[in-house]
Amino acid sequence: MRVSEAMHSGVRWISPDTDLRTAARIMKDDDIGALPVGENDRLVGMVTDRDMALRAFANGHDVSSLTVRDVMTKEIVFCRTSESIEDAIHLMEEKKIRRLPVINEDKRMVGMLSLGDISHCSSREMTGELLKAVSDHHA
Repeated sequence: MRVSEAMHSGVRWISPDTDLRTAARIMKDDDIGALPVGENDRLVGMVTDRDMALRAFANGHDVSSLTVRDVMTKEIVFCRTSESIEDAIHLMEEKKIRRLPVINEDKRMVGMLSLGDISHCSSREMTGELLKAVSDHHA
């Protein structure tokens, strides 16, 4: 199976200049834990609810003055629509991440592949191994 068959499409992205309150509201309204961040038609990062909690709130910053750029993860790990699910799983295991932006052959973000998406299209064994890998403590 290919990533394009398992991913969910229609992903929304936000500007790095978006304030944290707006980003949090979008996550709440859409029931998601991560948002891709785009600038000048390029994917420049990801912001997760965890990024906000640990990089803004837990550090005692005045969150009313922070933007997504201040807390986002800049190292973008992604997969391509044409890759196999197994390759995407190995990447997620290696990088200990639960969500991957999906890029098409034109280098456009066309979807997201999440742990939940994989659980619907892979074996229990493979899904279990992925869950264990991404849930291990980070170094």
